[in-house]
Amino acid sequence: MSVAVIEWGSDRRLGARFDGRGTNFVLQAPDADWVELCLFDAEGVETRYRLPGRSGACHHGYLAGVAPGQRYAFRVHGRWAPDQGLRFNPAKLLIDPCALALVGEVLDDPRLEDGAASPDPRDSAPCLPRCLVVDTGFDWEGDRPPRVPWSDTLIYEAHVRGLTQSFPGVEPKLRGSYAALGEAAVIDHLKRLGVTTLELLPVQHGTDEPRLRRLGLSNYWGYNVLAPFALDPRHASGRDGLSPLDEFRLAVRALHAAGIEVILDVVFNHSAELDAEGPTLSLRGIDNRHAYWLDQRGAPCDWSGCGNALRLDRGEAVRWVMECLRSWVELCHVDGFRFDLGVALGRTPGFTAQAPLLSAIRQDPVLSACKLITEPWDLGPDGYRLGGFPFPFGEWNDRFRDAVRRFWLTGDIARDEFATRLAGSSDFFDHHGRAPWTSINLLTSHDGFTLHDLLCFDQRHNQDNGEQGRDGHGNNFSANHGIEGYTADAATAEARDCSRRALLSTLLLAHGTPMLLGGDEFANGQSGNNNAYCQDNPIGWLDWPERPPALIDWLAAMVRLRGELVDARGRDWWSPDQVAWFDGDGRAMSAEAWRDPAGETLQLSLGERALLIFHRGVASIPLMVPPMWQARRWRVASACEALIEDEDEAWRVPPRAVVVLLSMD
Repeated sequence: MSVAVIEWGSDRRLGARFDGRGTNFVLQAPDADWVELCLFDAEGVETRYRLPGRSGACHHGYLAGVAPGQRYAFRVHGRWAPDQGLRFNPAKLLIDPCALALVGEVLDDPRLEDGAASPDPRDSAPCLPRCLVVDTGFDWEGDRPPRVPWSDTLIYEAHVRGLTQSFPGVEPKLRGSYAALGEAAVIDHLKRLGVTTLELLPVQHGTDEPRLRRLGLSNYWGYNVLAPFALDPRHASGRDGLSPLDEFRLAVRALHAAGIEVILDVVFNHSAELDAEGPTLSLRGIDNRHAYWLDQRGAPCDWSGCGNALRLDRGEAVRWVMECLRSWVELCHVDGFRFDLGVALGRTPGFTAQAPLLSAIRQDPVLSACKLITEPWDLGPDGYRLGGFPFPFGEWNDRFRDAVRRFWLTGDIARDEFATRLAGSSDFFDHHGRAPWTSINLLTSHDGFTLHDLLCFDQRHNQDNGEQGRDGHGNNFSANHGIEGYTADAATAEARDCSRRALLSTLLLAHGTPMLLGGDEFANGQSGNNNAYCQDNPIGWLDWPERPPALIDWLAAMVRLRGELVDARGRDWWSPDQVAWFDGDGRAMSAEAWRDPAGETLQLSLGERALLIFHRGVASIPLMVPPMWQARRWRVASACEALIEDEDEAWRVPPRAVVVLLSMD
């Protein structure tokens, strides 16, 4: 290895940055005494350099001649005092938390463990991947972000491999990869549905927990993140010798050319170092005292359910996350982020909307222009914070999910709660200038039943996960319509199809931003598994049909109807002069009617443009429109359920149906 003497360098950018002549290395380690940069040659021989520069929390150095492809890592020196959160041990090789790429895998090896009373002397280098210096250049060919307005947004949530592993029209060698996302067949399908925004489960470089490996499983969803700046190479096809980074960027460029945004699900609530017995891989050996929330004994607080909780209230942590997010925008042109267990972003340790990281994101000219979505809960104290995030964050609305499921499937909810969710959940979001789009409305997501399974199973069936079926949500507000599983007679199948269309119609007609789970458009199932996080196999992959089912065309028509109703629905919160609510007999809703859990029908008049009828009963009812619609000429929107004409030539609303009447006057 031939390199120049290490120079002072600068602390301008975290991580390893190549400038065409050499590479500048920066590591934040405020409590460390000193830091060694470890370079590895093609044979794995290690050469160490003490970083000469120190600027506040940053240790840095510059090496001329170090070019892209160079493998590196760090060893950090300092005090060993675990009860105070200090766990410096130079025997443990450490991954750069800002590495743009990694090569190799984390082994399930005791050498990754560290001591308690004293540091473990075993060298962990043989068990750890190497960081790579990366050439970040790329020809974007004039790519521009689609900048889809929130009022026109339809989000489609999917996993890179799960979406494309069996996608018809995609070459077998590309299936399951970043390259497949940019293929015409995939893009044409998204465009056909009317999808504007593709939200991908984590593509940050992750690793599998030792427990899963011992069960012969993997962390398929990707929430066990090892290197948040880097792309996970497990989803790369290697097409044309491209790096994972360039393969992903080509896919983003193709999606943008079709007008489709790309949002990344990112993980900043915990790391792959797991609990106190977990491996020492990166932050634990670099800045444990400030990187994690610790208890009085120096043990990690498990506010994520994954063994630890990242501490993001200090300047160093804020800088780390901000540089990571900006890196994804600048290097990959992504259009936004969905923050897993997003309450972690606002913990100080209690949650506040004015937390340093949330404030920094809101003030950043690059990030504040992105679509920002949070999962507004975690497992820590006071961790449910729906509606608590500041503008411009949108939030996954589980209250919408549960209310809509209960209205259509279990029938144990009154119409006032259902109407509040239809109207955008103003009780949570109408404050501090936040708009209805703030509510990210969903029926299903990667976490839980698919829509098809929601209609076919009363109980979760997670035995394949190796936890004796105890994992996953136990209360799903699902309904198997009388038969557990996919086998069903014609009447049961028809009832399920009616419920499916009613649920999807409600999602698309409600105020707020709709999110569709990939596969729900063709009744994809997971055999009743509602926690397929470890199923990198046909259970977790979308089972694409050979021929597109009629449901896809119906759903596409519903998306178009949603677009037609934008003006009628409006972009702001509804006021009494814009909308009116009626019962199934066409009478204005009374206080008693709102609270009556037995009420089966709700009518919503969107001004003079449209009348939406939601009827959850299992029998048809006479059409009784409100007074202002009785003399009006109207037609039934073709995308929704048709009315039934009885023997007396009177109109009836079918069971389990959403009907939309459009004014012709």
